[in-house]
Amino acid sequence: MSNFAILVDGLRVVRGGNEVVRGLTFSVPPGFVTGLIGPSGCGKTTLLRSIVGVQIIAAGSVSVTGSVGYSTQNPAVYADLTVRENLRYFAAVLEAPSSDVDRVLSDVDLVPQGDQLVGSLSGGQLARASLAVALLGSPQVLVLDEPTVELDPVLRRDLWQMFHSLAEEGRTVLVSSHVMDEAARCDRLLFMREGLLLADDTPAALRARTGSDDLEQAFLRLAVA
Repeated sequence: MSNFAILVDGLRVVRGGNEVVRGLTFSVPPGFVTGLIGPSGCGKTTLLRSIVGVQIIAAGSVSVTGSVGYSTQNPAVYADLTVRENLRYFAAVLEAPSSDVDRVLSDVDLVPQGDQLVGSLSGGQLARASLAVALLGSPQVLVLDEPTVELDPVLRRDLWQMFHSLAEEGRTVLVSSHVMDEAARCDRLLFMREGLLLADDTPAALRARTGSDDLEQAFLRLAVA
């Protein structure tokens, strides 16, 4: 097995004349839940788009080992189809087994809404439907952009448990969030601000490095260092 699932080297992205990702270099190890943490607008989504290959980059390189599942911040599912119809369609596109549809519906707790039109779902249900698509085919690398936004605390807890179960199977989970309390749920953290990487380490190491038990305070100390 390679010692990295994602390798980013000197990555630069320019959008609208502004450099929004500024020479990032880091690697993401396989079999861990890695959190990409930072405030809204810091470049997290652009970085994730670069990793999955849908973003034009100005310089540098990105390498990913294995198949990739990607859940966007804005759910990419069809409003005029039911949840199950969406999953059947994407399973066919991905050449995933048909049995995956029931599996991922159960994984994201959407079985009762399986035959409901996506356009009638709540915000949290819509986010879960998008996540279900990313889980089709059991990808080796999961790239999830704000997957727990608008979810209730119980479902958030259950999804994080699922992320760690996937990591224990040897898969790689990269999760972005602007909510600092989610940082403590990760095995490793990438702290990002204004297109730069402030830190790449474990939560425990970051607490020790900054002398703070609170990860939000740790981030603030790194931001003004």
